[in-house]
Amino acid sequence: MTDARTLPLPADPVDRFLQTVRAMPDRTAVIGPDTTLTFAELDARTGDLAGRLHDLGIGPGDRVGVGLPRGVDWVVAPLAAWRAGAAYVPLDPAHPTARLARVAADAGLRALVTDTGTPSWLTGVPVLTPGPTGAAAPPRGKADVLDPAYVIHTSGSTGTPKGVEACRGGVAALIAGLEQRGVYAEGHRVVAWNASMSFDASVQQWVRVCRGDTLVVLDDADRTDPHRLAALLAEHRVTDLDLTPSHWAALAPHLLPSAAPERRLRLLIGGEPVPPRMWRELADASGEGRIEAFNLYGPTETTVDATACRVEGPGPHLGSPLPRVRAYVLDDALRPAPAGTAGELYLAGPGLANGYTGRPALTAERFVADPFAADGTRMYRTGDEVREGADGTLEFLGRTDRQVKVRGFRVELGEVEAALCSHPGVTGAVATVRRGTDLLAHYVPADGAAPTTAELRAHTAAALPGYMVPAAFVALDALPRTVSGKVDVRALPDPEPQSTPERPGPGPGSEIEELIAGVWSEVLGRDDIHPDDDFFALGGHSLVALRVVSRLKKRIGVVMPTKDVYRHPRLRDLAGHAEALRAGRTA
Repeated sequence: MTDARTLPLPADPVDRFLQTVRAMPDRTAVIGPDTTLTFAELDARTGDLAGRLHDLGIGPGDRVGVGLPRGVDWVVAPLAAWRAGAAYVPLDPAHPTARLARVAADAGLRALVTDTGTPSWLTGVPVLTPGPTGAAAPPRGKADVLDPAYVIHTSGSTGTPKGVEACRGGVAALIAGLEQRGVYAEGHRVVAWNASMSFDASVQQWVRVCRGDTLVVLDDADRTDPHRLAALLAEHRVTDLDLTPSHWAALAPHLLPSAAPERRLRLLIGGEPVPPRMWRELADASGEGRIEAFNLYGPTETTVDATACRVEGPGPHLGSPLPRVRAYVLDDALRPAPAGTAGELYLAGPGLANGYTGRPALTAERFVADPFAADGTRMYRTGDEVREGADGTLEFLGRTDRQVKVRGFRVELGEVEAALCSHPGVTGAVATVRRGTDLLAHYVPADGAAPTTAELRAHTAAALPGYMVPAAFVALDALPRTVSGKVDVRALPDPEPQSTPERPGPGPGSEIEELIAGVWSEVLGRDDIHPDDDFFALGGHSLVALRVVSRLKKRIGVVMPTKDVYRHPRLRDLAGHAEALRAGRTA
């Protein structure tokens, strides 16, 4: 078996992109909801923006913010930053302004690329708009493997998001490793870009353009409407789709029945553990030749993916390390855990990030010296508990800390708790996860009246991304404690189901209302649904909305785009809209 340390360093992604431009200038590079670009056109657009960044004095070590809606410029901006020698920093326009301001300050931006002018949360930084200006591409310099490539901010246990600075060599190793493992198939592929740019899985999706693949940038309507997504995948003959298990659960009823060997879709699944039942279903579909599925695992700190395997066999596992990745399963004394016993997973290799921006102490705590390497390299302490099988495959067992995954996003529960405790009406709080997908908050009110659920939801939504806003809030006189003084999570009560007597009017009456109430009860795990209930106030989110429209189509034959659930979140209103659709009218 080849030692990961002896493999040669792969080519830089920008060099590979420029080679592709020379070899296939007229091939379609990016298909977006706004326009389409060939490789020659993408070269011109990125060269122009890179030249403007270079004229500002931006180069290696600098960071360029990217705050753009989904479209072809999602590819132009980060690639232009790389061509200028800089790193890009995603700044999702949908995130709260307070969070964007913190991320921008933490990253120390030298410029921002956006299409909306200077945002209110940014001062003293040049703002560039994508689009041809006639600027010349900067001279091509050789990138060092440790040059910063991007900074992606993950949830922070202290209440503040922390920036992970990945390096160019790590991205190059990621591409090469996925190619050598067969996750990136040979030949020209058509790849759907599904993940948010703020989610590190986006990196292994969009860099596919550097190796000559065509990118199809999905907008929010594409990725959350199963009917629309299925049609788009067929229209553009998409071959590769990357998504989380929870997203696939919502799409499977629409994509699996139409899957066929003549256009076999390759699924790259990651971001959270694959449930055993889903694993078996995917393995069966793969065995029948209808789809291909790979399970990918890796922390942001190791440049997206560190292990990979085909989804096959009886049960879930993480597979084995990618080429150039070294994986150790260690006990508390950093000794190798005996085969078949649990230990913490440590990862090493060129994919390791440079560290956390502005946090040398945390960097030193998580990136530690590799005792198994003689060259003084580091390894990353993942916090994931695993077990190594006799064949070298890794089985995920859980976390050693309070970090959780919510629909593929990494969430430090401490950041949710800090946002809750910043409300003047809250003196203490604890966040937990139930059913594997919903955040739940228990809090102790300050003296006086407790904040309402609506107030707490608005307060946390002003500080946190939507996926980190709790689905329910439970007021307590005091947080239960163990004998050691820690919060006794097992003693936290479940939220009380909403009771209809406090609300005027009868329960669901019409056939459609009863059907939708049943669907909501099923997908949200709640009883006593009332016509005046709000889907999102009950804990609904975009992926659950996908399941709602799927059930409505199956049970009453109504085809409804997911955005209609957002337009009509109250059950009574959604029922009226569904009735109009069933009658062939427009609500």
